[in-house]
Amino acid sequence: MSSKEKNSVTILTESQLSSRAFKDEAYEFYKELRKSQPLYPLSLGALGKGWLISRYDDAIHLLKNEKLKKNYENVFTAKEKRPALLKNEESLTKHMLNSDPPDHNRLRTLVQKAFTHRMILQLEDKIQHIADSLLDKVQPNKFMNLVDDYAFPLPIIVISEMLGIPLEDRQKFRVWSQAIIDFSDAPERLQENDHLLGEFVEYLESLVRKKRREPAGDLISALIRAESEGTQLSTEELYSMIMLLIVAGHETTVNLITNMTYALMCHGDQFEKLRQQPDLMNSAIEEALRFHSPVELTTIRWTAEPFILHGQEIKRKDVIIISLASANRDEKIFPNADIFDIERKNNRHIAFGHGNHFCLGAQLARLEAKIAISTLLRRCPNIQLKGEKEQMKWKGNFLMRALEELPLSF
Repeated sequence: MSSKEKNSVTILTESQLSSRAFKDEAYEFYKELRKSQPLYPLSLGALGKGWLISRYDDAIHLLKNEKLKKNYENVFTAKEKRPALLKNEESLTKHMLNSDPPDHNRLRTLVQKAFTHRMILQLEDKIQHIADSLLDKVQPNKFMNLVDDYAFPLPIIVISEMLGIPLEDRQKFRVWSQAIIDFSDAPERLQENDHLLGEFVEYLESLVRKKRREPAGDLISALIRAESEGTQLSTEELYSMIMLLIVAGHETTVNLITNMTYALMCHGDQFEKLRQQPDLMNSAIEEALRFHSPVELTTIRWTAEPFILHGQEIKRKDVIIISLASANRDEKIFPNADIFDIERKNNRHIAFGHGNHFCLGAQLARLEAKIAISTLLRRCPNIQLKGEKEQMKWKGNFLMRALEELPLSF
C-alpha cells in the first residue's frame, strides 16, 4: 500500500489487512494512525462494521473493557445472530478465547494447572533435547530454513507431547492451524477452510475416542475427565479447547522464534551484543515480542453496549480489533519505538495481550524461545541470513506477523 493509497483509504477491508502488501508497510501505516486516526473504520464483510485500535493506552483500556465481549451470543439476540460462516464453526469455537466470564474462568481453570511456572520449568530438559535434536539434523548441511527446520517443529513437538498427540500428525496441524487463523469471508477461501476444518473435527473425534478407551497422564485425557463430569465441559467445548491448545500452543512461538532471529539478523550490533552477553537473553526476548509482535491483530471483540471513543460513537454490535503490533510501537510509551534494543528498560509490551485473555502459554513460549535462540547462537555462532533482508516475505495473514521462511547459513 503506497503513501498515496494510504491517504486515500477511508475504510480498510479484511482482505487489505490480510495482504502481504499491508504487512510490508504496516508499521508506517500504524504510525500515521496513531497520530491522526487512532480509531480507524473497518469493513469486515459478514461480520459487519469494525474499528481498528492503534494506540497503546486505548488497547490497554479496551482489552479490559467489560462492554466488549468475545462471545457474540452475549451481544446478539436470537433473531440477530448471524448464520455460521463455516459448517464446522460450532465444533471449534467454544473455547476460552471466545468466551466471557464466568464461562471463561471455568474453561481457563481446567487447563491452567498445566501452565503453571513449576510445570513449565519441568519441561526445560525436554525442550533442550528437542532443540539439540533438530539442530543435529541440519548442522552438517551448514544451512536451514529456520521456520520449517526449527521454529515450527520445536513448539509443535512440545505441545503434542503435553497433549498426548502422536508426533506423526504434527504436519497436519500446520495446515489446519493456517485454516483456523486465516480470517477471510471470500467464498472460495471459506469453502477450502471449511473442508480443512471438517478434517480437523474428524481427527479430534477419532483422537478423543482413543483417549476415552486409553486415558493417560496427558492434558487431553484430563480434559476428557472434566467433560465426563458433565457441568465442567461440553463435547463442543472439549473439541474447541483441544483445537485452541494445539493452535495457540505453537503458532505464537513459531513466530516469536522466527521473528526474533530475523530481528537479530537485521541488527548486527544487537546480535553481537547478545552473543557477547548471553545474560541479556530474557531482555532480548521481551524486545523481540515488542518489536515484531507474533500476534499482530487481536481476534474480534463485539460491542455489547455503545460507548464513545475519540469523539466517535462505537455502536452495539460493532467489532473492535486491536493492533498489538501498533500498540507495541507507540512512541508515547516506548522511547525510540522503531529501534530494536535488547537492553530496553521498562518494556511494557502487550504482545501476549492484557486482562482476562492474557495468553495462558506466555511462560511456555518464553522458555521455548529462550532455549531455541540460546542453543542456536551457541551451536551456530557464525549464523547469518542467506539472502537480502528485503527478500524475506511476510505471510498474508490477518492475525499473525509471520515470515514465510527464514533461510540461514552457518
